[in-house]
Amino acid sequence: MTKQEQQHLLGKTLWKIADTLRGSMDADDFRDYMLSFLFLRYLSDNYETGAKKELGAEYPSGIANPDENITPLNIFYEQNPDDIHEFEDMMRRRMHYVIKPDYLWDNIAKLAKQQSEELLQTLDKGFKYIEQDSFQSTFNGLFSEINLYSDKLGKDYTSRNKTLCNIITKIADGLAEFSKDIDSLGDAYEYLIGQFASGSGKKAGEFYTPQQISTILSEIVTLDSQDPKSGKKERLNNILDFACGSGSLLLNVRNNLGNGSISKIYGQEKNPTTYNLARMNMLLHGVKDSEFEIFHGDTLTNDWEMLMEQNPAKKMYFDAVVANPPFSYRWEDQKKKIGEDDIRFKNYGLAPTSAADFAFLLHGFHFLKNDGVMAIVLPHGVLFRGGVEERIRRKLLEDGNIDTVIGLPANLFYSTGIPVCILILKKCKKADDVLFINASQSFDKGKRQNSLSDEHINNIVNTYKYRTQQERYSRCVSMQEIIENDYNLNISRYISTAEADKEIDLKEVNDNLVSLEEKIILAANKHNEFLKELGLALLP
Repeated sequence: MTKQEQQHLLGKTLWKIADTLRGSMDADDFRDYMLSFLFLRYLSDNYETGAKKELGAEYPSGIANPDENITPLNIFYEQNPDDIHEFEDMMRRRMHYVIKPDYLWDNIAKLAKQQSEELLQTLDKGFKYIEQDSFQSTFNGLFSEINLYSDKLGKDYTSRNKTLCNIITKIADGLAEFSKDIDSLGDAYEYLIGQFASGSGKKAGEFYTPQQISTILSEIVTLDSQDPKSGKKERLNNILDFACGSGSLLLNVRNNLGNGSISKIYGQEKNPTTYNLARMNMLLHGVKDSEFEIFHGDTLTNDWEMLMEQNPAKKMYFDAVVANPPFSYRWEDQKKKIGEDDIRFKNYGLAPTSAADFAFLLHGFHFLKNDGVMAIVLPHGVLFRGGVEERIRRKLLEDGNIDTVIGLPANLFYSTGIPVCILILKKCKKADDVLFINASQSFDKGKRQNSLSDEHINNIVNTYKYRTQQERYSRCVSMQEIIENDYNLNISRYISTAEADKEIDLKEVNDNLVSLEEKIILAANKHNEFLKELGLALLP
């Protein structure tokens, strides 16, 4: 079995466990328990691997008393009490975090299999330790959405403890069949996020960008912004996703460019559950706590202190900005708080209360470096709606900031069936036209969701990369033509997908009709001969 096949099988195994165990619990609630336990398993495996490497020959090779000392690190702590502080300091330097032996996954799983009454309390202490003491940075509230004392787990302590024992035992048994390769667990985590998104309907839009769209965005922003055809950048200093959800899009960019090729990843997320999911996802994929910062707060009101700096010399700007914000989000409350003089919007105007699409776009664009690139997923309405949105669109076009418009097929998202577009923006761009790509007809139809194949994705990315023009698919449109269309960017105005009517050869049609007439006469004559022999009336 290949590594990819094993990763997929692991994901399916874990999903089957989740589907079986959640019972009457809402899928979104159970998601938080399931993913938190996988996160603990990842941290534990990674930590024990690092400890074994650092301790070398000192790492205990066996378990002296399986009932009391579940992990080799339990034995090391008991046998070397005077060396613990030095060991943990070393692990903080090398691994960036520490986990006490009692809170490691193998110990938790052992308590679960023994149906120990201590499991719930031990798990609670372990989660608090990871939040407050494990990392060089604190991760306050990382497990705040995981209520171990919830009535959904049981009516009293004993029943809740029993439910947790059953869940953890099933997960431990399911994982036991697979290797402890941490990359596999990271991919399985992503698979589960996608599966939970699939069953969450509209709620999925809060935390998940479909992998195929995520790939398109990550491929585009990692290309040289000024000369895409020259290929990928060697590295990015920083990247921002101001509506990062579970962080999958940021991780996709990181994987696309290569681990270690982005100095720091920045994300912002308003939903507390999803915010915690994003932080776990970063750590689970090997991003050190010093290599990312996820902020819990409202993007539209810009309440991230780091981004409030007014001094241009100290202001934060990003090499790349990616986002899949909520579509046509009503932002009346946020709009009242910021006012017309907000530096992000004052040169453009405020997006209408009924749709914050351009507010999200202008927020990200404000923090883009002059040589950076921004890719954002938005509903098609931003391309043609009038009023203040038309004025914003016109300003961006006149300043030469809209580089590419990509139309995608309908029904790609779990949260909505509407077709969406990707806008590529730059503060400085070489091309004085706008590239339109109509990929709305390029997809594989599915029962519930349409999908994009690798060929579809590569065609979109390569068309952007080389700015190629293809009939009924892509076209570079001059600003003059856009002005003549009143700054309307509706893709159908510039690219027609209609097939040209086939030219009819009248002589060929006439010859075919004459031939058919002759055949009809011959057939009728032969039929009449049979009728005559039978003494029946002939055909006229």
